[in-house]
Amino acid sequence: MWLDPLLYNIISTHNSLLKKHQIIQETKTKERKKKIMSGVWVFKNGVIRLVENPNQSGSDTQNRRKVMVYLPTGEVVSSYSTLEQILQSLGWERYFGGGDTDLLQFHKRSSIDLISLPRDFTKFNSVYMYDIVVKNPNYFHVRDSH
Repeated sequence: MWLDPLLYNIISTHNSLLKKHQIIQETKTKERKKKIMSGVWVFKNGVIRLVENPNQSGSDTQNRRKVMVYLPTGEVVSSYSTLEQILQSLGWERYFGGGDTDLLQFHKRSSIDLISLPRDFTKFNSVYMYDIVVKNPNYFHVRDSH
């Protein structure tokens, strides 16, 4: 079958545009999946759970400040002095061997775990909070501040 060269060019261009559109859609889908899968994974009682999604667009969750609650008392951890007292009661000790003066560090003699926190409490964010939660199961909880 013979096609007019103009018609052939139109069909060829149309097919090329369809392929480009498909590639763009696949790329967008992959980007959405990356955004959906980002966040912090928490292991608790043998279950893995995605706790927050900081890259999710259209959500105000990224603007909410998180707080860490000490579950036995329901107290919100609002300073390092409070946190240090709680950690010491759970068997953690200050660790001074790291050499990094920008960090507060705690270790437990009964484990190889090390908790490293920024010295400035205003930089204490959910990443550090969840590190403490994972290393002290059933003692802490992270939630949105009111």
